[in-house]
Amino acid sequence: MMIKNEMIDTMKNVIKTVQKNCDIADARHAGNFTLCVYLLKMREMYRWEQGISFNEVIGVDDVGDWLTAREELWDDLEELDYMPVEIEGISYDAFDNEKINAVLNPQGFIYSAGLGIRCRPHFFIAKLENHYQRDGVDIFISGAEYARDMAAPPAMMQDGLIFIRNESLRRMLWEKVEEWRMSPVDSPLGRAVEAYDFEGDTEIALDKMAAVESSFIIEHELGEVLAGKRLGEQWNEMLNTLPRSTAEIMLRAIRDHLADALTTLEQVVAKNNPASIHFYFGSMMAMRKKIAPKLMEAYEAWYASGDLKHIADIIEPSRQHWEQLAQQCLQIFIEKGANATDDIENLVEKSFL
Repeated sequence: MMIKNEMIDTMKNVIKTVQKNCDIADARHAGNFTLCVYLLKMREMYRWEQGISFNEVIGVDDVGDWLTAREELWDDLEELDYMPVEIEGISYDAFDNEKINAVLNPQGFIYSAGLGIRCRPHFFIAKLENHYQRDGVDIFISGAEYARDMAAPPAMMQDGLIFIRNESLRRMLWEKVEEWRMSPVDSPLGRAVEAYDFEGDTEIALDKMAAVESSFIIEHELGEVLAGKRLGEQWNEMLNTLPRSTAEIMLRAIRDHLADALTTLEQVVAKNNPASIHFYFGSMMAMRKKIAPKLMEAYEAWYASGDLKHIADIIEPSRQHWEQLAQQCLQIFIEKGANATDDIENLVEKSFL
């Protein structure tokens, strides 16, 4: 779906408002990142704002003045309320995705506002590339982004809708490539990166990698929908109630494992794409690897033998294990509320798969 420049011109005020809400969210939540991640996110935010190709290297000096100015801007925004979005003379609450998209989708745009980890708001507006239903779930695929926050998750599920952000997916993949390049040892992530010609043309390599990995991102989000139905709203209440802790990280890892056991792992095996198998295991967060040693052992056995049976055989035990463990954690929360963290940590430590 092509969007004419004059159509973007008519959207300038909408885009400006959405970007201001993104900046307010960043002002309130940028401090949640570690320093290393913060600097990486800000460098890539600078790249996006300036329209700099991934083929170009960005130096520290290039970002320095911009970063100082951005932090000064945040000082002025941190206490502001999120702004309503005005379209064609009608004002909408910034979180009213349904009504805003009812106006924007026919014009070739997609909008989303929702809450991420620790209720951190995320906003974006982008080109709408595709919209379809699968298993009764609406899936929206976006392209070029006109407003975004520094976190910019590549996929989100809001109110039963799935949003896949192809531009943010490319940036996430680029961050993974950069992460490996900082320490280029033989690893699952390195094997995935080396399957693409990043030394030749980074942009083309990212396009190819994103085209492959987007299908697995969709599978994970569909798995999240299924996991949500099994765990219920009390799961989200638990995550929002518990203080920041190892228990919270464990719970998020458990749900991710359950979602993937319900959908993603089957597709990883069915598609049998070595680069994607390497990327799936290589991009897994540290806590997920820690609590699922048998899953990582299955990957290593596949890598040594080429036999996918090692991964296929662990899918059903994974489904059963993670759902049972999730329900046990929920029961502890029901009994102890915000004081459940120690008991949840102790249970998970004894319940690795």
